[in-house]
Amino acid sequence: MSKNDKSVMYGILVILVAVVGIGAYAMMTQPDTRSAGEHIGDAVSALDEGVDDAARQLEDRTPAERMADEYEDATDGSPE
Repeated sequence: MSKNDKSVMYGILVILVAVVGIGAYAMMTQPDTRSAGEHIGDAVSALDEGVDDAARQLEDRTPAERMADEYEDATDGSPE
C-alpha cells in the first residue's frame, strides 16, 4: 500500500468512528418516550427489586440514565 492509500483508509476510519459515536450519543440522550401506562407497567415489574427501583421507573429518564441505574443495581454488592 502506498502512503496515500493508508491516509485515505485512516481518514475513512476516523469518519466512520465519528458517525458511530455521534449516533450512539444521540441514541443515548434521546428523551423518554414511554407512555404513562408503560411507566406504570415498568414500575410494577420492578417492585420485586424494591420500592426505590419501582419509583425510578415512574420518572422520565434517558436511556443512558436507565443503563446507569441498572449498572448500579447490578454492582451494589447484594447477593442476588
